[in-house]
Amino acid sequence: MKNNKLNWLPYCGVVVFLIGADQLLKWWVANNILHNQTRPLIPGLVELTNLRNDGASWSLLEGKQWFFAIVSIIAIAVLIYLMHRFKDQWLVELSFSLIFAGTIGNFIDRLRFGYVIDMFELMPINFPVFNIADACLTVGVVILIIIVLLEKDEGNRNAESTNPTKD
Repeated sequence: MKNNKLNWLPYCGVVVFLIGADQLLKWWVANNILHNQTRPLIPGLVELTNLRNDGASWSLLEGKQWFFAIVSIIAIAVLIYLMHRFKDQWLVELSFSLIFAGTIGNFIDRLRFGYVIDMFELMPINFPVFNIADACLTVGVVILIIIVLLEKDEGNRNAESTNPTKD
C-alpha cells in the first residue's frame, strides 16, 4: 500500500506546481495589466492580454457558469477514478494529471471571479487567448489521444500477426 501512495507523489507534485503557476500568473496579469490591455511577451509572436472569459474557447457558452461548474465537478471525479484505475501507466497518469490541473485551475477562477483570466495571445494566428490551465488541458488531451491511437494501432498489428490472411 505504501508504494502505491508514493507512486502518486510525482503526479501530485505536477498538479500542485501547475495549479500554482497558473494562479500566480493570473494574479500577476490581473494586477499588472489593465483589463483588455496587452503587453508584448515575445514581440510579434506572443502577447500577454488581460482577458476575462466567462465562456469557453471563442466565448462558447458565454455566461453559463453553472454548466462549467457541473462539468468541472464531474471531470474531477472521473479523473480521480481514472488516475486510480490506470495507476501503473505513467504516461496516462501524466495526461490525467495535466487535465486535472487544468480543470482545477480554471475551476478556481470560476468560483472566485465568475470568469477565467486568460492571457496568452498568439499573434501570427487567429487563436483564442488562453492560460496555463487551458494549455494543460490541451496537452493532456493530446497525449491521451496519441496513447489511444498508438494502442489501437498496436492492437491492430497484434491481431494481424495472430490471424495472417491467406493469399
